Amino acid sequence: MTPRELIGVAAVEDGEELRLYRRGGDYMIVLGRNELMSSRMSGSEEALAHLACDHVRAQPAPHMLIGGYGMGFTLRAALAQLDGRARITVAELVPEIIAWARGPMASLAAGCLDDPRVRLVQGDVGLLIGAARGEYDAILLDVDNGPDGLTRIGNDRLYAPRGLAAAMAALRPGGVLAIWSAAPDHGFMRRLGQAGFQTREIAVRARSNGKGPRHVIWLASRPASGRSHQG
Repeated sequence: MTPRELIGVAAVEDGEELRLYRRGGDYMIVLGRNELMSSRMSGSEEALAHLACDHVRAQPAPHMLIGGYGMGFTLRAALAQLDGRARITVAELVPEIIAWARGPMASLAAGCLDDPRVRLVQGDVGLLIGAARGEYDAILLDVDNGPDGLTRIGNDRLYAPRGLAAAMAALRPGGVLAIWSAAPDHGFMRRLGQAGFQTREIAVRARSNGKGPRHVIWLASRPASGRSHQG
């Protein structure tokens, strides 16, 4: 087996490190013993974009917020689905993630960060959500490992009741909050309903060929009017 080569390190909260490895033509981003993402497994991140785009495609000029660039799978899939009138804001907290996308993983990024529809913000997606009022047609969160975070305790704020209320306020009526998770979380599903979202939980495969581990995507819609119930 080809040995994996360490090609980048990024410090995150609490002294932990993200490490970027390359093995042949594949890339892996690892935290401790946990492989957070791999270029071999793009299917569920792409599904996050496809499901959200299905929800907003009818809008004349949708504005989408993506929290967490990762390896860019969600961004590239969204760009492929949306026309030239769309706007996509990408928030990435870790500067090295973007440096890797423009450096050793430039071929994988395929120029997506330079697309004229894209605005890149280096910072906390939670701050963008908290500052917005009725701004986004879709908010896509692929931050940490889902509601059960691994890399930043602060990411829990996105998934707590106050964070969900902020997301509701940041969405336009009828907009959708789409959240990626490595595993189901029934308590979080209840919180989405309690926050007023109409919610669906969808199981997707990690690989684009329909194989690999099962991941979860929640599609949580802000009602066009009135208060929702959990669905």
